[in-house]
Amino acid sequence: MGKVNKVVLAYSGGLDTSVIIPWLKENYDCEVIAACVDVGQREELEGLEEKAVNSGASKCYIIDARQEFIEDYIYPTMMAGAVYEGQYLLGTSFARPIIAKKQVEVARKEGADAVAHGATGKGNDQVRFELTYKALAPDLKVIAPWRIWNITSREDAIDYASERGIPVPVSKAKPYSMDLNLWHCSYEGGVLEDPWQEPDEEMFRLTLDPVKAPDEPEYLEISFERGRPVALDGREFDSVTLVERLNAAGGRHGIGRIDIVENRLVGMKSRGVYETPGGTILYAAHRALEQLTLDKDTMHYKQLIAHRYAELVYNGQWFTPLREALDAFVRVTQETVTGTVRLKLFKGAVTVVGRQSPYSLYSEELATFGASSYDHKDAQGFINLFGLPIKSRAQLEARRAKED
Repeated sequence: MGKVNKVVLAYSGGLDTSVIIPWLKENYDCEVIAACVDVGQREELEGLEEKAVNSGASKCYIIDARQEFIEDYIYPTMMAGAVYEGQYLLGTSFARPIIAKKQVEVARKEGADAVAHGATGKGNDQVRFELTYKALAPDLKVIAPWRIWNITSREDAIDYASERGIPVPVSKAKPYSMDLNLWHCSYEGGVLEDPWQEPDEEMFRLTLDPVKAPDEPEYLEISFERGRPVALDGREFDSVTLVERLNAAGGRHGIGRIDIVENRLVGMKSRGVYETPGGTILYAAHRALEQLTLDKDTMHYKQLIAHRYAELVYNGQWFTPLREALDAFVRVTQETVTGTVRLKLFKGAVTVVGRQSPYSLYSEELATFGASSYDHKDAQGFINLFGLPIKSRAQLEARRAKED
């Protein structure tokens, strides 16, 4: 790689990035600047600047990107309906591009010639970070310690930190890899590496065990304007506050837990456990409003692109022409996704129990089983034409059977 003078590290204060600061200084004899991007880590940010400097960083940036994270990354993904492999709401996936973007901004400001991250050589995050670097700063050198150092396990990293007096938020007894932000909390490693083992209930941070959730349901209403949530129970909130309140509500009722064996981009399967309480509620509400306001062809085609959008986000291809083009399509579909959805939260489940919109395409007069202007006789001609290919093929097969 050659000489590195100044490197900006995507810093979280977790195990990996905690040991990377001294490792960079020991192996590159360079200045290390820590860049911590606040996407909702909450108490994890406490004392982070002091910890980074004590670990050897010359300075530490704490960048509040919570609103941008929600409005420019979370909401577009939700409006696209993107869900990876039918379950994962992409909480870590779309956090990496914004973190890497802010990291690049710090590198430009500081005149750094390199950036570094703590993602392992087995995971998806290395791709998400580095594709963002390539898109926004292809001239910067990239240092990925996990691909080149002699540390081979999380236990080795814990020993490395201990030898240098660096406190880390894990232990050999509970070596979970945890990622927390405004949207979710994810867990990997430890006993979770055995897909037969049930997660330890004490591990969860955002949600109550559904068994222990209240015995009475909670109702709430979410209002949307052009696909974006703007109000909760009739009160308007900024995006950060709204998501936080939904997280609290969902957490009380044990909503949003999933346990999935997913296909990583790098080819292997991995087991991940996720909590996304507010996000699970928002997806359910948004989907219900689209069912009311989108025409059949648009809705069905949008379901096709949702799958591709989820792959793009999961694979770290946020800053690409295709993602921008899909966003343009989604924005058009959301022009009429305005209205209010009522939901019931109970024992780990979120159920849509009401929806209304000034753009509703639902007609009670047409759908009713009672008297209406719908002429049932019209259905005969429609069925005859719609079934013509089926009838023609059956007639052909009948003639050929006679000939045989």
